Amino acid sequence: MALLANKVVVITGASRGIGRACAIETAKHGATGLVLHYFGDEATTREVETLKQEIEGAYTHAKVVVVPGDIALRETSLKVVEEGVKAFDRIDVLVSNAGICPFSEFLTMSPETWERTRQVNLDGAFYITQAVANQMKNQTPQGGSIIGISSISALVGGEYQVHYTPTKAGILSLMQSCAVALGKYNIRANAVLPGTIETDINKEDLSDVAKREAMIKRTVLGRLGAPDDIAGPVVFLASDLAKYVTGAQILTDGGLFVNLQ
Repeated sequence: MALLANKVVVITGASRGIGRACAIETAKHGATGLVLHYFGDEATTREVETLKQEIEGAYTHAKVVVVPGDIALRETSLKVVEEGVKAFDRIDVLVSNAGICPFSEFLTMSPETWERTRQVNLDGAFYITQAVANQMKNQTPQGGSIIGISSISALVGGEYQVHYTPTKAGILSLMQSCAVALGKYNIRANAVLPGTIETDINKEDLSDVAKREAMIKRTVLGRLGAPDDIAGPVVFLASDLAKYVTGAQILTDGGLFVNLQ
């Protein structure tokens, strides 16, 4: 069943990891238009071009538009929406995924690390959500689904994530308040909270074998998450199966959070 048939989907930070998995999964479920944001350096440019080829080769119904830019800048979000509407006339789904986590010791953390993490993760989420919501409000038919990729870190602390966890808590709160602010326009807003997912963001951290094994043992399902483990809940929230779901959070962590004893 094509859960996202004829839907236009915007995904930020789409070149790798969770964003890439969401792009492939939304195309698999019938999305006809994908607007894929990426940072724009040499590595992400190469990655997003291969992603575009992969999607358009495997799913002939899907057309992909790619838009580079620093998500911390409001102009990038405005450009993403502009290019999406130019190509597809509307936007039905936003997956606000772009984020960074430069692990850092709290007491010696530089102001630049704090600022950059906040700007990318929280400011960027605000700007793209606001820009897409304005488009969803003004289009016909009105409405859409906004999904913020938060984290289990919105609920728990981390010694080397004192700058990161507040941004993820902020994204959860942003989705909750947007659900209240945007419901009258038939716009739903929800958050997905991944647990430990193996991506480039934590590749170095998980290279510590002892730490990796400890994380696996803490997970009820006995494994770390993969990016496509997050893509499934995203498709659900984007689809009409979730048409009465807004202001919600889906903790997608393999049972990490509840495994306290």
